[in-house]
Amino acid sequence: MNGGSWRRYLLGVVRRFGYALLLRCPRCGRGPVLSGWFTVRRACAACRFRFDRGIDGYFVGAGCLNLVVAELVFAVGLLITLLLTWPDPPWNAMLIAGIPMMIAVPLLFFPHSRTIWIAFDMIFHPVETHDDDDSSEAGSGAVDDSDPSTR
Repeated sequence: MNGGSWRRYLLGVVRRFGYALLLRCPRCGRGPVLSGWFTVRRACAACRFRFDRGIDGYFVGAGCLNLVVAELVFAVGLLITLLLTWPDPPWNAMLIAGIPMMIAVPLLFFPHSRTIWIAFDMIFHPVETHDDDDSSEAGSGAVDDSDPSTR
């Protein structure tokens, strides 16, 4: 790849993750991915991209991502607290704050873990024709597949 194609590829990657953080379809950025806080739509209403890609257990990776983020948030919080309060860290306060944090972070990050996982998977497993949903549930809009930013 030359310099221009690398730049275009990286911009596409950044765009996909940007759409994912906004809880939009990582392929087109137009359709919402979620129909509720814990419910992923079958497909994008705008481009018909099938979010689970037809694979059973597809979102297991999103669950792992959610767990990793929760553990990292806890570890960083613990490290910062220890560094700022050493040699007398507030063990009870860390316990009282840590337990609710370990419950809240995975719940709050849950929808983002799903959309980020879809974007991550699209980078390593490019969209193919069988990834589109042909049912009427997906919507009737279509994305121009000649545009590399929508692939």
